[in-house]
Amino acid sequence: MQQLTQKLKNGDMKVLEVPLPSLASGCVLVQNHYSLISAGTEGSTVKTARGSLLAKAQERPQQVKQVFDTLRSQGVTQTYRAVMKKLDAYSPLGYSTAGEVVEVAEDVRDFVVGDLVACAGLSACHAEYVSVPVKLCVKLQPDADLKQAAYNTLGAIAMQGVRQADLRLGENCAIIGMGLLGQLTALILRASGVYVIGVDIDPVMIETASKKCLDLGLLRDDPGIEGKIHNATGGLGCDAVIITAASSSVDPINFAGAIARKRGTVVVVGAVPTGFERDPYYYRKELQVRMSCSYGPGRYDPDYEEKGNDYPAAYIRWTENRNMQAFQNLLYRKAIDLEYLTTHTFKLAEAESAYDMMMEKKTPFVGIIIEYDKQEHCREVKPVNLLSSKYPKKAVPAGIGFIGAGSYAQSHLLPNIPKDPRISLVGLMTGTGAGSRSVGDRFKFAFCSSSASDIIFNDKITTIFVASRHDSHASYLLQALPRGKHTFIEKPLCLTERELNIISVARNEFLKQFETSQPILMVGYNRRFSVLSEMVRDALGTGPMAMVYRINAGSIPPDSWIQNPLVGGGRIIGEVCHFVDYLTFINGSLPVSVYASAMTVPGNLNDTVTIDLKFRNGSVGSICYFANGDKSCPKERIEIYANNCTVVLNDFKAVSIYAKGKKKEKKLAGQDKGQAACVHAFLDAVIEGLDSPIPFEEIYSASLVTFKIMESLATGRAVSLINTFKTETGTLQEIKQSF
Repeated sequence: MQQLTQKLKNGDMKVLEVPLPSLASGCVLVQNHYSLISAGTEGSTVKTARGSLLAKAQERPQQVKQVFDTLRSQGVTQTYRAVMKKLDAYSPLGYSTAGEVVEVAEDVRDFVVGDLVACAGLSACHAEYVSVPVKLCVKLQPDADLKQAAYNTLGAIAMQGVRQADLRLGENCAIIGMGLLGQLTALILRASGVYVIGVDIDPVMIETASKKCLDLGLLRDDPGIEGKIHNATGGLGCDAVIITAASSSVDPINFAGAIARKRGTVVVVGAVPTGFERDPYYYRKELQVRMSCSYGPGRYDPDYEEKGNDYPAAYIRWTENRNMQAFQNLLYRKAIDLEYLTTHTFKLAEAESAYDMMMEKKTPFVGIIIEYDKQEHCREVKPVNLLSSKYPKKAVPAGIGFIGAGSYAQSHLLPNIPKDPRISLVGLMTGTGAGSRSVGDRFKFAFCSSSASDIIFNDKITTIFVASRHDSHASYLLQALPRGKHTFIEKPLCLTERELNIISVARNEFLKQFETSQPILMVGYNRRFSVLSEMVRDALGTGPMAMVYRINAGSIPPDSWIQNPLVGGGRIIGEVCHFVDYLTFINGSLPVSVYASAMTVPGNLNDTVTIDLKFRNGSVGSICYFANGDKSCPKERIEIYANNCTVVLNDFKAVSIYAKGKKKEKKLAGQDKGQAACVHAFLDAVIEGLDSPIPFEEIYSASLVTFKIMESLATGRAVSLINTFKTETGTLQEIKQSF
């Protein structure tokens, strides 16, 4: 399909051929008929992308701070990779569309193929097809005007601003900023029986709005403007002022205070500073200042937008979805008419010209619509060939396919794949078309796709890296194993003990099918491959050890997918497995029991915990995983005591070895957590036909321990790890079908 994209590095804008977006749970696939360009939000994005690096830095001071934080903690190489990943990506544009549903996810009940819909959100971009969560999608009447319906997102934003103003029939309202959002706001207010005053610095906008949606239109620099508004409101002042302008000046917020009546309301919808002058207006008039959050309640809430959990109407009458419904109802009943707002319509192939016009500001415009060619939908999802001339003519020992290529994969996995004629980057799959194309082009894959089947069933792909969200790891592995694919799973291996045991049973059964060149299973426990880890093992020798691993993990919001037990597994299953594996590697034996206790925190996230492990060889280890510390403290510190030797490993940057009354130190120029060596060891094993660099019993144990940690937290007791293997009931075929 075709999609409009832009690179943040240089502002390069292209309509690219990208894979169709994958249809996730709770989503519908929509064939766009129209999409709306938001001159405010998108104009700012394009301006930043076309600016210099200095201008980009000035626009995003928080991200600049993150760059310096990464530089201090991870070094130059990782910082460069993180920055280039952002700058080089094909970023989608747009967030307001209308079209026809062509597919629905299995769990979607309120939409069917053929429904006309209006969509909102970042997934509702300028592309021939979009995959949109149901809460960001509203059903339209069969005879709805899709061109006007494409104003959906800005209509909902305007609607929420009006609701925040809380006006009654017969009251008055001033709107500061009569661009597209301001005129939509005015249309809604007039349909509600409110007297509307519009103010702008552009005479063209005031002239247009005065004819269509205003009772009184004024230029900001009109002489005596405050007096004119005073007279128009019968001497009271404005019951409410809605600011829809975008400006770096404090004039809009101060002017709003000047024209509002005593105890009136000022609603901030646009991007303006709020450092208003306290006197003489805001303090003496006791004005209320309200922020309007985008489309309304539910915005930025993953439980609402991604999971589809609605808010009860009895308590929250107007959610973002109900705001969209109300806006579309106004359109369908012709209570408002947007036809005059559409000043320009472009085909998708001409979209770059639309943005050039918008940025040059030589031609007056209000609403800019992108129109799509309506073609019969083809249900076959095809990969996009990127390097057809270099597509491998025959399989090589390591023909690589990636499933998932997010931040970690782009920073630590893909850059560490060596240049070797025995290695070929064949296919890449991610959930979004632009994301798949971005990574595919950047790392020179032969093709990109949005379907995992294109990776798993491709004969030229012998080796699969799975770096998708945690809940998909077990499923992809169980599809890859019977096909003899070498599989690298970025941690964790799986999310439940049942999945773990199914993997163990399936692996044993499938390996019997491959007498030679048995497929390798590897999990990305990279820390054991650090150059400092080898020094630690050499210094300590063998035998019982006492180990303490402290992790200053930092907090992750409760609504993050990582904290979701069904998707990310939580931080113990999702990350603590790393540290269990490391202590297992250092002392050379498996854990036999575990006891854990957690600090009581709101939400019971279990992300500030202490874990005590006992090992077969008599070693003991404590993992102190803390999410309540300060970021300036280094993340990881390991102390190990054995054989009259003490080793201190600081954040994989430096190691101190104390033995025979002497201290030996080694410091690295940058952090080395072993990611490169981990990838190399896996691919070497694939190419040379060796065993997995990490024995399966250690892979199995690391996951099992995390499940027993959760059991210990739930019961308050130590949990034995001896004889805990469980054989799943049912035939292997039934097990395969369950995934």
